[in-house]
Amino acid sequence: MTIQPNSIEARDRAYHLHSYTNARALERDGAVVMERGEGIYVYDNNGNKYIEGMAGLWSVGVGFGENRLVEAAARQMSKLPYYHTFTARSHGPCIDLAEKLIQMAPVPMSKAYFTNSGSEANDTAIKMVWYRSNALGKPEKKKIISRIKGYHGVTIASASLTGLPNNHRSFDLPLSTIFHTSCPHYRAFKLENESEAAFVTRCAQELEDLILREGPETVAAFIGEPVMGAGGVIVPPAGYWEAIQLVLKKYDILLIADEVICGFGRTGEMFGTTTFALQPDIMTLSKQMSSSYQPISALLINDNVYEPLADESAKIGTFGHGVTAAGHPVAAAVALENIAIIEERDLLGNVRALAPKFQSRLKALEGHPLAIEARGIGLIGALELKPREGFAAGQLGPKLFAIMMEKGLISRAIGDSIALCPPMIITEAQIDTVFDTFEASLDIFQKQLSA
Repeated sequence: MTIQPNSIEARDRAYHLHSYTNARALERDGAVVMERGEGIYVYDNNGNKYIEGMAGLWSVGVGFGENRLVEAAARQMSKLPYYHTFTARSHGPCIDLAEKLIQMAPVPMSKAYFTNSGSEANDTAIKMVWYRSNALGKPEKKKIISRIKGYHGVTIASASLTGLPNNHRSFDLPLSTIFHTSCPHYRAFKLENESEAAFVTRCAQELEDLILREGPETVAAFIGEPVMGAGGVIVPPAGYWEAIQLVLKKYDILLIADEVICGFGRTGEMFGTTTFALQPDIMTLSKQMSSSYQPISALLINDNVYEPLADESAKIGTFGHGVTAAGHPVAAAVALENIAIIEERDLLGNVRALAPKFQSRLKALEGHPLAIEARGIGLIGALELKPREGFAAGQLGPKLFAIMMEKGLISRAIGDSIALCPPMIITEAQIDTVFDTFEASLDIFQKQLSA
């Protein structure tokens, strides 16, 4: 792309440091500047139309340009544009949303606590776990176990939970109190001739071995996504979560369910916790809670977490944690309206109705000469490319991503896996367009590699 002087692309390059981007490559190539969105589509400032096959960042569940959310924001902005929840203050949208989330929770929960992003929610979960351990007179019980390839955010603490190397390199992470156990990706990590059941048993045993090695009295919590998202859309094998939870229960270790990607319908249930029969003590929520029209996230905590926390706050005189915009009235109002849309339009029903087609079209791509594995559930999936001589790991995915974008389909390259997570309003015909484009892009890429 030729960048014209004084263009919006030139100004972006001059002044803006981007997330998850090679800064030197951006200086050379510039960014694609999006201008508007409608339904499952977004349009750049040159008029090019794209299917947003990643719903932004796994998050725009109700699609782009939803006027009900715009109107909800405007109504609240005109009434009470901002207020906080510090020092026993509150406001209607925050109270309404807290009540709604507790009522929606798939397992008994006591309180909702608001933050602004999934990263902040998971960071706060760690602080709550530590606070609780001190309240219980167990100051040594502070270690948190996450998983290799898990994704939980980018703050210092949540990035430590994340089990992806590029989130640690040159950041001096992870923190010393955070550990990582096995990734439940059967194809990638199974032993020779190991069955799925044996693989599950080994994953649970490796978790137990880690707990025993560190000392059960020092391990406070385990965090996991019901389905791993940014690690490559990794769906755990049957029985995995049951086996993991038995280990946690045995050693009195809290379970934190990171529902930031799975929550609000993505798996075909309102929460991935239901899909995989989890019994978490803490749930972290964001993304599709507001379809990312406004930044907001939440933690749901059960009485096992809340009661010691409340006691400690009484002892100290305060729960000394909070951020300025937590439970922001505009964001809360938008989240409430977004949840109402999901329920009124039965978007879970749409996910369930279209998931078989989405997953079958994805699975069919597994037979392509460039592919090695298709993975997915509901309206989320990924296709992993075969390793190829002459290409380092992680080099093929971005090349295929670029072809797909040129053909009008935005996906996400996660190493050599291409992920899809379209808005939940997608239609059957649009799913066909997505996968027709995906297949055509694979064919183009194969020809390029063979040239």
